Amino acid sequence: MARVEAFLAQQVATRPAALAITDSIGTRWCFADLDAASDALAELFRDAGVAANDRVLMLSENCASAVAVLFACWKLDAVVIPVNARQTESELNRILDHATPVAIVMTTAVSTDAGIHAARLGAREVSGDFGTLHMASFRSNPDADLHDVAVLLYTTGTTGDPKGVMLTHGNMCFGGTASSNLREMRTDDVIYGVLPLTHVFGLVSVITGAIYAGATVQQEARFSAKSLYDAVMAGVTILPAVPQMHALVMQYSKEQGLTELGSPSLRYVSSGGAPLDPAWKRKAEAFYGLPLQNGFGMTETASGASATRNPPGSPDISVGPKTPGTEIRIDDAASGGNGAGTGEVLVRGPHVMKGYYRNPSETEKALSPDGWLRTGDLGMIDDNGHLHILGRSKELIIHGGFNVYPPEVEAALNDHPQVIQSAVIGRMKDGDEEVLAFVQIADGDSLEPEELRRFVGERLVGYKRPSRIVMGTSLPAAPTGKILKHKLLEAFADQLD
Repeated sequence: MARVEAFLAQQVATRPAALAITDSIGTRWCFADLDAASDALAELFRDAGVAANDRVLMLSENCASAVAVLFACWKLDAVVIPVNARQTESELNRILDHATPVAIVMTTAVSTDAGIHAARLGAREVSGDFGTLHMASFRSNPDADLHDVAVLLYTTGTTGDPKGVMLTHGNMCFGGTASSNLREMRTDDVIYGVLPLTHVFGLVSVITGAIYAGATVQQEARFSAKSLYDAVMAGVTILPAVPQMHALVMQYSKEQGLTELGSPSLRYVSSGGAPLDPAWKRKAEAFYGLPLQNGFGMTETASGASATRNPPGSPDISVGPKTPGTEIRIDDAASGGNGAGTGEVLVRGPHVMKGYYRNPSETEKALSPDGWLRTGDLGMIDDNGHLHILGRSKELIIHGGFNVYPPEVEAALNDHPQVIQSAVIGRMKDGDEEVLAFVQIADGDSLEPEELRRFVGERLVGYKRPSRIVMGTSLPAAPTGKILKHKLLEAFADQLD
């Protein structure tokens, strides 16, 4: 199928009454309901002047109505710009100025932040089969450069030029199908949809993959450890999440006096967004009673480029072999190598983006003429053909002339039983980069930095050990749960010299 809306059409033709979407405000839509809701929205958008190759910005948190917005735009051959409603006014304005959408749609029924933006923008309330939303209209300006583009996903960041990743219908169809096949999604599956659909993981791997398979998605507007725990105990079968979510639900369960989850329905658990260390992986697998599958992907690849399918107890901490249809190679030219060893991970395949919208210079830097994407991630491929991610090339710390990979230091910190999660960055000081560690512990715990320093000192060579360890009960995080490393120095400025 060449277009994403064809996935929904297939389910409507064969299983119209099957449950497709539920959400946190009580919506329960079968596939026919989702189709009708998107039809009603498409009519509303058409009346507002939305045409093929126009942009519609969706300011949202996860809910059924947001999914209807996606399919309504695709039925009009318009392009969706999914943006999390928790973006600040200045962050949103940067995207608006760059993308110039014809309309903004806000999921105010599930998001107070969307409501604040709606009031500021003078949006009007609209309601129908799709629920209740707010909408603001602007001037129509179709762009032929967006032919066959399904979504523009703006990458995280508040400095530099905007980078709107253009994902085509072909990118998303390939990614959704690959995700569904990887997880062996079935029509009787219930997938926990807490990963924001404004992020590629939630949009492609969860929503698109589930609709392709005919599975049910339980949408959650915001993550909470209690809600996740309750869901997996009440029928969820597939749990895609990021390590921070796993860490927090394990901490919640520990506070309830539980060491194991014991879900009667859960059959597949995955972790993405960060490397795994062996001790943490064993702890998570003991908690879930299932293998913890890992993978590697990014916005620019529309889905996972590699993924594991490990049996229980596997010691594998890689991000797995390349997914079917994907090519991966390592570029170690910077170190004088010949394509082997450690270097930047390059990816090619049907899921690689069309480019960055209105940013040809960044597109040229990222994409080679023959289709290879420079990921910016450092990695290596082992003898089994499994990819190992060592960190972002921009996050590599060079301390005393030695390379320090943050994930390795974070793994040592996370081994401590009182550490929930950690983040490591470099900071220039006196002509060298020092290693800074930021560590989250539970409120009320009494772990001291010196105790943790001694703990990691037994696990890391001297140049890898943090020169500073900053403790806190929370770390700045994106809606996906991913730690926002670029905000750590600001968030803990009062504890740093």
